[in-house]
Amino acid sequence: MRLPRLRGRRSLLLAGIAVLLAIPGLLVAQRFRGGGRVYIEPNVPYDGRFTFARIRYEVYRRSGWEFDYPTMERHLMTMMEEVTALKPHRRGSNIHTLDDPELLKYPIAYLSEPGGWYPNEAEAEGLRTYLAKGGFLIVDDFMLNDWQVFDRAIHLALPNARIERLTVQHAVYNSFFGVDSLKLHHPQAEYLDAEFLGIYEDNDPTKRLMVVINYNTDIGDFMEWSDQEFWPVNTTNDAYKLAINYLIYGLTH
Repeated sequence: MRLPRLRGRRSLLLAGIAVLLAIPGLLVAQRFRGGGRVYIEPNVPYDGRFTFARIRYEVYRRSGWEFDYPTMERHLMTMMEEVTALKPHRRGSNIHTLDDPELLKYPIAYLSEPGGWYPNEAEAEGLRTYLAKGGFLIVDDFMLNDWQVFDRAIHLALPNARIERLTVQHAVYNSFFGVDSLKLHHPQAEYLDAEFLGIYEDNDPTKRLMVVINYNTDIGDFMEWSDQEFWPVNTTNDAYKLAINYLIYGLTH
């Protein structure tokens, strides 16, 4: 009976921290866009501490890799610092291309808006190497016809990969918080029901999950605006639970 009470406290703590994020001074620079460009902060020098790593890709048809940057990662790292024993870089994060050897220093990578992701051969090989060496990729923020673009791109890197539907019983959804339901909508399209999928090492469900895919939802957006009361607190909490579980799973598998 102790574990359910602990989970309840964690849920309340998430709501409390979301309120704290609204206090002036805790927020850092918002993203800057103009003509498709975004201000990129300097990467955090590697020191062994957990650093959030976002994937940058060349924009051909539309922007997207930088959506929710850097506010989402600041909010998420604040949560990680408060509810876990991890001491992440809270006020800094990294951006890497998939063919950047520096990416291999970071166990978890985040890819936003893969509906605009058209990797070249070097980037595809970089992702293949990253995953083979134990990296964990979180794919987020895409919907509907974006799937065709993503499917082509991920199979350029992993030609034989099978994309499997995940259930709430999977270890990734119980790695820190006990997630009871995967019912989540897209923040800009509430008529869409989220789908959660993954790719296993060697296509073997008994092995580690290498890629987790949030389709028809955008947990990054829920977290970015968690201090602005755009979305219901319970929905924002659900997004944080998923994200924190992903990070803990990626660090422990």
